[in-house]
Amino acid sequence: MAPLKRKTYDAIIVGSGASGGWVAKELTEAGMTVLMLEAGPPRIPTRDFTEHVWPYQLKFRGFGDRKALLVNQPVQRLCYACDEYSHQFFVNDHEHPYTFPLDKPFMWIRGRQVGGKTFCWARESYRYSDYEFKAASRDGYGEDWPFSYAELEPYYDKVERFIGVSGSREGLEQMPDGRFLPPMNFSCGNRLAKRVIEERFGWRVMPDRVANLTAPHNGRPACHYCNECQRGCFTASYFNSPAVTLPAAWRTGRFSLLSNAIVSEVVMNDEGKAAGVHYIEAVSRRHREAYAKVVVLAASALESTRILLNSRSRRFPNGVGNSSAVLGHYLMDHFTIEGAGGIIPSLESSKREPVGNPAGFLIAKYVNVGKNQNKSFLRGYRFDGDASQSLYEHAFSMPGFGSGFRRRVREQIPYYFGVEAQGECLPRYENYVDLDPEVKDSWGIPALRVHASYGENEHAMAKAMRQDIGEILDSLNLRDPQPPADHLSVFGKNIHECGTARMGNDPKTSVLNRFNQVHDAKNIYVTDGACFVTQGCYEPTLTIMAVSARAAEGLVEEYRRGNLP
Repeated sequence: MAPLKRKTYDAIIVGSGASGGWVAKELTEAGMTVLMLEAGPPRIPTRDFTEHVWPYQLKFRGFGDRKALLVNQPVQRLCYACDEYSHQFFVNDHEHPYTFPLDKPFMWIRGRQVGGKTFCWARESYRYSDYEFKAASRDGYGEDWPFSYAELEPYYDKVERFIGVSGSREGLEQMPDGRFLPPMNFSCGNRLAKRVIEERFGWRVMPDRVANLTAPHNGRPACHYCNECQRGCFTASYFNSPAVTLPAAWRTGRFSLLSNAIVSEVVMNDEGKAAGVHYIEAVSRRHREAYAKVVVLAASALESTRILLNSRSRRFPNGVGNSSAVLGHYLMDHFTIEGAGGIIPSLESSKREPVGNPAGFLIAKYVNVGKNQNKSFLRGYRFDGDASQSLYEHAFSMPGFGSGFRRRVREQIPYYFGVEAQGECLPRYENYVDLDPEVKDSWGIPALRVHASYGENEHAMAKAMRQDIGEILDSLNLRDPQPPADHLSVFGKNIHECGTARMGNDPKTSVLNRFNQVHDAKNIYVTDGACFVTQGCYEPTLTIMAVSARAAEGLVEEYRRGNLP
């Protein structure tokens, strides 16, 4: 009997989140056959989504089984979204170890499931500008991206039109407008903050730009304002890949999805090209291989880099894409100054506003923009926050019991204002990841060792951020004001890790070319945050999706020309 012919797909995509979903949609719609491998299981809304569950319906009233969280998720539980409602969206830390020096703590928040972290992301969807893409040309530090905002703009348009992003058009050079649905409405407190801050500082205060629908869009209903987006969304009224991009790929009939398939490395042939991937079945622990003409890594910045580092052979002894010795380096994550806020006395009342706005306010980067220069540091930061009435928090903090206590809870509703600042992390070679020589995960794959800390520039920027936040609090005349924290957030805490396989025109200083192809093996693409050259101070997800759409278009063109095997 003749041996069975192995199936070879046009492309394998590793990862099913924001990046992988977009690549799958674009490739399949262009006629390519795609196999997607996802390390985690699928999520079932009726079992896993909890946005409509009330605290009294849970065993621990929403606070969670602290012992179980501490034992199984000691790192993940530090994320604001990992609690009794949504801990299922986060990994078991014991199964997924990583290491770091004691003096350089790192917080790695991970979601392994079909959809990745798009179930519980904050949905903030901002465009970068040439203040990010061409930052080195402005201030002389580091490298520029190998393309400009003008080149990525059509892909931002494409992504926004498909997924739906609500926002207001402001005409700011440092934060380009998008193809927006109507913005979320401001609360009374946010309108007050907008008036005071704009009059006092001259900064534009706008509704946050979020991937929540404010109108029906592409067959999905508008947001119903339950305001628990980190717990999943039955109506798919915010972007997540299982509800938006993956169905588009599935409808082509050219898309296959394999869940619980943990990719450990890229399989390379004798010519130094990718032939497929090696993966391990998460439950059975059996080792398998899948084959394709092209491999796209979209597993998240550090996971994609981990796969490349682990793809070792005689031709690539230090991992595929590491001939420049740059792979793993230039790790970035935003840092935040948090904890600032207070009560707005003039808005305390016995009436409640309509509950549940999943977007607060945003103040774009203003420092080191135009004539507003601060020579103490490079790059800049932005603010976000919210002003709203609390539903339960004031009751927990108010002393008393009985009818008098209940009356005060009903009639003395405080109005809380909170604000934070988020700053840009410079790309530095000394911030890097490599493979730990001893520690492995539960499937025997070498774990990552992370070496990352914030430098002088970030600490100088943080000083200015604290000063600005303090002045904002003073301008609002808050009662019981709480000053901002006197420390930077832990590296990794903001879940915006980028870099480690950056793009560039020079193979000696970068891992990928301008179309996200690995310099050393052109039929391997990396499309997630690993490709970033700079990070800016804005959330990266919208840019990840735009870069993924652009890379997919280039991949299709190369494939049709016969330039890929």
